[in-house]
Amino acid sequence: MKKIVVLTGSPRAGGNSEQMADIFISESQAKGHDVVKIRCAELDLLGCRACDCCYKDDKPCLMEKNFNTIAPVIQEAAVVVVFSPLYWFSFPAQLKAVIDKFYAYMQGGRGIGGKECAAVFCGATDLPSDFDGVTASWKLITDYLKWDNKKTVCVCNAEAIGDIEKTDGLEQARQLAQLF
Repeated sequence: MKKIVVLTGSPRAGGNSEQMADIFISESQAKGHDVVKIRCAELDLLGCRACDCCYKDDKPCLMEKNFNTIAPVIQEAAVVVVFSPLYWFSFPAQLKAVIDKFYAYMQGGRGIGGKECAAVFCGATDLPSDFDGVTASWKLITDYLKWDNKKTVCVCNAEAIGDIEKTDGLEQARQLAQLF
């Protein structure tokens, strides 16, 4: 059994990326994994202020109580999986705010290397190349953190809620769960 954290990036509850996340979670739990879903859009985080006070007073961030509640969950996880829509060729701001807070682990000497990870992105575009920016960023992030990226999935033609059902996105989420 592994501890898995799923970070969802969409501010739209029940949207396409969240539907894929829910399939992944269901399949992972059926395999006996302990899965925690964190909806980044519900966290009300500000960007990192570079105050370098990370882990002072044993708090990951002196400025953000919301990050402090999820930081231990992410740190203890063996696997981190991101499910996100494509916003302007990158991550939505809500997810990026969480990723930016990973700085606290590095600055505070609480490295989080050695995790397995994956990312699933979907978007309205019909051009797979439109995902190049977000996938390049994801690779740089995971390389820097020394995470083992098992797979990056990009699903085109998913704009309106329910469009994901017209693609292979749900099946790809099911299959992704088999990698962990």
